[in-house]
Amino acid sequence: MTITAVEATTKQANDDTIRATALAAKAAGGKLARLGPERRSVLLRALADALREPEVRATVFAANALDLERAKSEGVAAPLVKRLGLDAAKLDSVCDGLDQLAAMPDLVGHATLRRELDDGLVLERVSCPLGLLGVVFESRPDALVQIVGLAWKSGNAVLLKGGREALQTNRALTAVIAGVLEAAGIDRRAAVLLEGREEVSAVLELHGIVEMIVARGSSEFVRQIQASSEIPVMGHAAGVCHLYVHAAADPAMAAKLAVDGKTTYAAACNATETLLWDADAGAALDACVEALGKAGVEMRADAATRKRHPALKAATDADFGFEFGANIIAIKRVDGIDDALTHIAKHGSKHTEAIATADAAAAERFLAEVDAAGVFHNASTRFADGYRYGLGAEVGISTDKLHARGPVGVDGLLTYRWLLRGAGQLTADYGPGKRAFRHRDL
Repeated sequence: MTITAVEATTKQANDDTIRATALAAKAAGGKLARLGPERRSVLLRALADALREPEVRATVFAANALDLERAKSEGVAAPLVKRLGLDAAKLDSVCDGLDQLAAMPDLVGHATLRRELDDGLVLERVSCPLGLLGVVFESRPDALVQIVGLAWKSGNAVLLKGGREALQTNRALTAVIAGVLEAAGIDRRAAVLLEGREEVSAVLELHGIVEMIVARGSSEFVRQIQASSEIPVMGHAAGVCHLYVHAAADPAMAAKLAVDGKTTYAAACNATETLLWDADAGAALDACVEALGKAGVEMRADAATRKRHPALKAATDADFGFEFGANIIAIKRVDGIDDALTHIAKHGSKHTEAIATADAAAAERFLAEVDAAGVFHNASTRFADGYRYGLGAEVGISTDKLHARGPVGVDGLLTYRWLLRGAGQLTADYGPGKRAFRHRDL
């Protein structure tokens, strides 16, 4: 489709504005990086304190109420509405995460290797910020603050695009963030809220200015972002997490893990979507079915499971490998650990997988062979979370294998530089028959 001259002019003006904003953001990020550990921690605590103020909370909650009302009136899917809600408990958790980040050791400028190549010739590998991040995320407004906190701790500026359904809440939160930045003498554009798709499109063209895009959403959405930009994209995509109930599983424990994994936050990407059970784990299955039923979970089961529990709803092939994001779980019988591993390899999303068993050998095999960012033994899949890992928060849970994997905290937002300090040494002086390198780690 061809565009008119007016449309082309409008697009160019928008692109120019976004480019100028991005350059200003990058400059502000440089100031963040130079603040030093203590002042970055002060900034994080100041944001936490601001978000604990009653007046600020009242403003944020009022904005969130508007977003929720609009979302419900427009028929937004229930899982998205669940993620959209921001209450005192969620905001308390966000503030605790900011305090946790502030108290963590600072990784910017940290030497991860120090090696003496020769007398007076010392090499260091030193961590440093990526620079400017672009983060496109779903309807959770609390994620905005978590992302900003991680960006500040790692000395990065950030361009943020939340879901349209959370616009009013995101605006209110960004205003608080801007106030904290300005009070610290930092350009408020160190954290910029983007509001339109055309702005995101313009950001995706800023290769060489924006260092990394974090895309949080469906697998299709992540692939679309990756195909639209030359900027490296870290994907936070679907979470199809399994709980495998092994033949040696304790029934009571398996039931508790299934309920926790499914019901504590069914819309989360780390919620358990499929329960696999061994043919010899009938008692554990029975305990899981009873507990899930009492918790109000809809169970969709294969024929083998329904033979034991006829009242369960029949599952379709599409239910396996699907992220329900609701109180629904798929259940399937497997013929031992080999079958379970095959099923997970075919239907999992490489997010988080768990085994319930008292058999240490089976557990170790599962931990060694499952290809996922997180693999758990006798623990709920819901533990896959930056806050629970002690990372303070996360910009996302990466199912990629390069750069960062699993919950991405501060270290996933850093790169490194090689620093070499010498005294006039020349490469021509080294080699066979010449001076030898010392290569002594300091």
